Amino acid sequence: MSDKEAALANLQKIQAEGLAALEAVTEQEELEAWRVATLGRSSPVMGVFSSMGAMDQDLRPVMGKAANEVRTTLEAAFEAKRAALEEAALLKELETEKLDVTLPGRPVERGRLHPLTQVLRRIIRTFGDMGFQVYRSPEVETDDYNFTYLNMPPYHPARDMWDTFYTKDEGVLLRTHTSGGQIRVMRERAPEPIRVILPGTTMRYEQLSARSEIEFAQVEVLVVGEKVTFAELKGTLEDFAKRLFGEEARTRLRPSHFPFTEPSAEMDVECFVCGGKGCGVCKETGWLEILGCGMVHPVVLENGGYDPARYSGFAAGMGIDRSTLMRYRIDDIRHFRNNDIRFLRQF
Repeated sequence: MSDKEAALANLQKIQAEGLAALEAVTEQEELEAWRVATLGRSSPVMGVFSSMGAMDQDLRPVMGKAANEVRTTLEAAFEAKRAALEEAALLKELETEKLDVTLPGRPVERGRLHPLTQVLRRIIRTFGDMGFQVYRSPEVETDDYNFTYLNMPPYHPARDMWDTFYTKDEGVLLRTHTSGGQIRVMRERAPEPIRVILPGTTMRYEQLSARSEIEFAQVEVLVVGEKVTFAELKGTLEDFAKRLFGEEARTRLRPSHFPFTEPSAEMDVECFVCGGKGCGVCKETGWLEILGCGMVHPVVLENGGYDPARYSGFAAGMGIDRSTLMRYRIDDIRHFRNNDIRFLRQF
């Protein structure tokens, strides 16, 4: 027998022994051991490749081709065996779990908008129909924009109305209301008329209850121009309330005080949970406050770049969480951020 014939016979023997050993494999661990022994760096077939440098030049092409064919055959057999073992393991697992594979699968639920997002979009759309533009202001604000420019200089007692989260950087805080955006939009657009809303998230360190949260969303309303009156404020907010809550919604304005508006008021809507009879949500009053409002204070107008002798304006700030609570007759504001899928899927 020639060297060529002997070498080819050796390759056939390597292939036959490898396939025979593979037939006896029944576990994944055994399969891995077979792969290392048959196809690893120290395997016989790889040894043929290593020894080709010592072969005659005429023999190298023949042996290289034959060795590649043997390796390809063994690799294909290995992949087929692995697939068969995985399928067998899966079938065994199914038998053990006693799973009826003929049952229909569980449907994949589609995602949906959070109820707060739905109401926020409705509010934005409602004000959009009334001719308002949307203006975005930062959630991390400076003390000046959040307080000082809104007629609340340092150590002003009105600052105690807001339980503020301050950061490690001096003069930087998480905004307690969206009112700080009033100064930003006025300084950008003065002396042009303004008719905007400013939606966004606010943070306050408050006691959690059925009607109060630490994090909540607000929408600020701001109108600035010549000869803007309190009557326009009242008419705009009443129109908005009826568009949002329905034509049957009853509202009322109560005198109040805010440092950045004068005169100031609060608007209530008749409680939708109890129908005005009194409950835990409305504190037995039959009414729910939805926003604070008033005519923009002359100091705020001046800080925003407007001459208060010529221009006037009104502002309002409403909580999206409370509006959502009323719209859907929900009895606890904390449900919105508990991430209970049973609650959220209702919307």
